[in-house]
Amino acid sequence: MNYASWPVRVGAALVDAIPAVILSGIGYLIAGPTADDPSIGPLYYVFALLSLVYTVFNRWYLGGQGASLGKKALGVRLIKEQTGQPLGFGGAFVRDICHIVDTIICYIGYLFPLWDAKRQTLADKITGSLVVKA
Repeated sequence: MNYASWPVRVGAALVDAIPAVILSGIGYLIAGPTADDPSIGPLYYVFALLSLVYTVFNRWYLGGQGASLGKKALGVRLIKEQTGQPLGFGGAFVRDICHIVDTIICYIGYLFPLWDAKRQTLADKITGSLVVKA
């Protein structure tokens, strides 16, 4: 199997994150805590909600079907290790939750693909997922 390299995985994650960060940033700039006009405060929540909707759609829906926007852009797919099929919405959601493990050990779990034979993070190992070249 042709596993995705660590730099490609990082690139895909960055491409996935950019729209969510931009939406959140716009909301913060327009209606952040320093806004003098309380009537624009709800705009912050609108942009935060848009960022959340984008994340759910991109990471869990599209990702669960095999490729988020970032993965598509970099030519990789997210699959189940045992079947080679996409994870599905729930599997992609659980995988993202399992990334907490990658994070709580000083982000070392995200570096596992640098030395792991299947280039898996700890979250990938927990959920039985692989990121492979499309």
